[in-house]
Amino acid sequence: MSAQRPVAVVTGASGGVGRGIALACGAAGWEVWVAARRADASAAVAAEVTAAGGLGRWRQCDVTDQGAVSGLVAEVARVSGRLDALVHNATSALSAQSKPAAEISVPELADHVAVALRALRMLAMAAHPLLRASHGSLLVTTSEAGFEGKWRLPAYAAVKAAQRGLAATLAREWGPDGIRVNCVGPLADSPAMSRAFAGDPAMRDRVLGRSPLGRLGDPVTDIGPVVEFLLSPRARFVTGQTLMIDGGSCPIT
Repeated sequence: MSAQRPVAVVTGASGGVGRGIALACGAAGWEVWVAARRADASAAVAAEVTAAGGLGRWRQCDVTDQGAVSGLVAEVARVSGRLDALVHNATSALSAQSKPAAEISVPELADHVAVALRALRMLAMAAHPLLRASHGSLLVTTSEAGFEGKWRLPAYAAVKAAQRGLAATLAREWGPDGIRVNCVGPLADSPAMSRAFAGDPAMRDRVLGRSPLGRLGDPVTDIGPVVEFLLSPRARFVTGQTLMIDGGSCPIT
């Protein structure tokens, strides 16, 4: 990168996988903007980033709001002067909702689309000029659900598949601008996973029973460092890919 700290924005970083990504980037010396709806939790994660060796900043942001997204990117440009990486990790608050496809309402589906897909498009378009200037990287946290579908998680599976389609297209369109676009499919211990297990007690056995390693990943030590690698120049020839970080649960490439 340069003598200046590389700068990353991570959405949905106030906990879970997003927090793990933010802390791993911090430990590698990044300046990390924690962008989430929960102000207190975002500020706390930003402080953790600084304690890990990086520079933590935060901004309260609802990624479904075009004004909030534009304001986030504008503040990053004003304060940090650059953007090297954008990670869209935020998911709908309904992601852990367990019900069959026939029972998903149109408003519920719209919420998934707004957070996972429409927000991805808004963030990408807003960040494109900064990422082009830095030859930076866009990364999306998707899921094995987007490959396979998931029993009783139809809306979540649908938008995760759609994210991969958009990311693959952007990788092709933005490659000439020097921007890399990738996805990761983490299987990690997180508040969302805990809620999903609580809503469907049999899910834990189904999920862990598929994993050769027999456990969920740790967001900080298992997921975050892989994402930081993909964001960094060490992965400068990797684009248009989805890397599963799931202990072998879904061996799809």
